[in-house]
Amino acid sequence: MNLQDRQFDLVIFDCDGVLIDSEIISLSMLIHELQLRGVMVDLDYVSRNFLGRSYPTVMQKIRNEFGLDLPPAFEMHYRARLLAAFETDLKVMPGVRAALDGLALPRCVATSSSPGRAEASLRLTGLDDLIGPRLFTASMVPNGKPAPDLFLHAAQVCGADPARCLVIEDSLTGIRAGLAAGMTVWRFTGGSHMAGRSLTQPEDATPHLVFDDFAGFLDLHPDFRGPA
Repeated sequence: MNLQDRQFDLVIFDCDGVLIDSEIISLSMLIHELQLRGVMVDLDYVSRNFLGRSYPTVMQKIRNEFGLDLPPAFEMHYRARLLAAFETDLKVMPGVRAALDGLALPRCVATSSSPGRAEASLRLTGLDDLIGPRLFTASMVPNGKPAPDLFLHAAQVCGADPARCLVIEDSLTGIRAGLAAGMTVWRFTGGSHMAGRSLTQPEDATPHLVFDDFAGFLDLHPDFRGPA
């Protein structure tokens, strides 16, 4: 089926790396915090292994890969430093507000971030009024991305058929989750964390469309602007 012929009842946006340019901040901070504890990783490693995953999943990966069992206080310290950095450095992705404001279809956000971080991020970037209560986090489902649980939960609450949902994601983890949910998936590659990186997509994480700028988002599908 031609992409233009697909019909959508709901657009599900990831948050970090899609609506807000936050991933370069959080990934760089995680690299620094791990280096202080003797774990040397680079941006490519954390992007491949941590991008789009929930905090508990990331901690489990670190435990398994490096034998490092981070204390409970680490999470509190990391989140506090991250939110402080967000206060000064966090930016909305260029073109996002106009795209959300002009989108004629229902929308929601489904993110692996914690509720507190997601709510703060949307507030700091001035997007909270455009999302409202339709914010879904990994804490609401048994299994986070790449499992389809979060996207299926969002669709169910919003009363949409998964086959008529469009997911906007940046990470391979999120793409896999959207595809597993039986949804159409588009990949956004315009975030700072994507700059200079290979965007090769494995067969199990190949989106239906790739775009790198929200300036023309409303022109990508005839239903986005609504009836003429």
